[in-house]
Amino acid sequence: MEPPASGPREARESQGAPDEDDRGAPRAPRIVIVGAGPAGVRAAEALVAAGLRPTLIDEGRRAGGQIYRRQPETFTRSYAKLYGTEASRAAAIHQTFDGLLDRIDYRPETLVWNISGGRVWTLTGASEANLAYDALIICAGATDRLMPVKGWNAAGTYTLGAAQIALKAQACAIGRQVVLMGTGPLLYLLASQYLQAGAPLAAVLDTSPVWRRIAALPKLLASPQVLWNGLVLTGELRRAGVRAYTGILPVEIERGTEGGVAAVTFETARGTRHRVECDAVAMGWHLRPETQLADLARCEFVFDPASRQWVVGRDACGRTSAQRVYVAGDGAYILGARAAETAGSLAALALLQDLDFPVNESEIRVRHRELAKWIRFAAGLREAFPWPQPQAVAMSDEAIICRCESIAAGELRRVVRDTGAAEANRAKAFTRVGMGRCQGRYCAHAGAEVIAAAAGVGLDQVGRLRGQAPVKPFPIEAVEPAQ
Repeated sequence: MEPPASGPREARESQGAPDEDDRGAPRAPRIVIVGAGPAGVRAAEALVAAGLRPTLIDEGRRAGGQIYRRQPETFTRSYAKLYGTEASRAAAIHQTFDGLLDRIDYRPETLVWNISGGRVWTLTGASEANLAYDALIICAGATDRLMPVKGWNAAGTYTLGAAQIALKAQACAIGRQVVLMGTGPLLYLLASQYLQAGAPLAAVLDTSPVWRRIAALPKLLASPQVLWNGLVLTGELRRAGVRAYTGILPVEIERGTEGGVAAVTFETARGTRHRVECDAVAMGWHLRPETQLADLARCEFVFDPASRQWVVGRDACGRTSAQRVYVAGDGAYILGARAAETAGSLAALALLQDLDFPVNESEIRVRHRELAKWIRFAAGLREAFPWPQPQAVAMSDEAIICRCESIAAGELRRVVRDTGAAEANRAKAFTRVGMGRCQGRYCAHAGAEVIAAAAGVGLDQVGRLRGQAPVKPFPIEAVEPAQ
């Protein structure tokens, strides 16, 4: 989608932002960036180069995002150990950010919980604040995209991202014998990182068959180096003697006598059933964009059939339908960390254009060419490691869909059949699926697939769960700012 462009004065007037300060001098535009991952850092870099001082708000303690999450200052592990094949990229992002610190308004450990009326509402500890903006770049990143499995609500079941955070930020594994299950590059990256850290892996279970990767090779060759990195990761598993299966169908995560994970049962492509004993499971099927903030900013959404999900509508530079609101990185569309850097720069350049700052047009063209490569590569990844939609259709009625509210797939199907609730928010009202503290981050995609199958409608007709403020749990002791 390409929303209509408007001039900088029109945008400022629509948000009630003055053109001058109290002394009558021209006021520098107030620019807020949400997220200090690869996209946010590169956006800040481009804005600083234009002589601006943006406000960079990040929920994390240190910049880098999830993919380049920095370890605590007291830890001494090398970049090679922490980031593997992405070590040089991580170091470059960290060095760029460190060089920007005295030229930006950096606000770490700060949650953006609402966007409304041309303002960003934040929470740092228990202190609430709000900032007016003339332009906003949302680089909210992504979270794990999950497909429920019977027993996945057992203690000791994590997302791949959570298992990675534990390793990077706390220097610990999630268990003594860990099974990694799902599909996509993160599955193998995390396996490599666990091996580098000396953490034991019981097995790696991939729902995607090998033949899909072979079929996707023409698109994956858009980035030969990244493709080679992936081959290196799988080679590490073989050399380490880790059991790795492809084309599997998860059956159940079994509980032990104390309620924690005891084993994973799965079937191979030939229908043979296997059981792997373990004390922890990390699972994930690619990633899903964090879109709640864009929703609250009143951005329009479009359905993307290739990834079977709703994404923020935007033009090639990240402009959305909302006045002076831009999106970049995996929070806009899942293209990976390298593409996020390019998209962050592009969004900042588009913002500068819209505010009538001089911009090098050739630089924009170079960024578009870079992004085109990553778009093709990401299309290859989707083909090689598909979202397992048939798994949702065949899911056991006993499998919990919504872990927050403990709603099983069978209950969701019954409500759809009995009430005709074939739209996501209506089904949510009847069942509470997606009404918990995660606001559907972990259950919405699989829940929509179950609804579509039970109602016999297309996934796009099911719609999407609407974002609500606060986007994450809000402490009751939060202090309202003085007016």
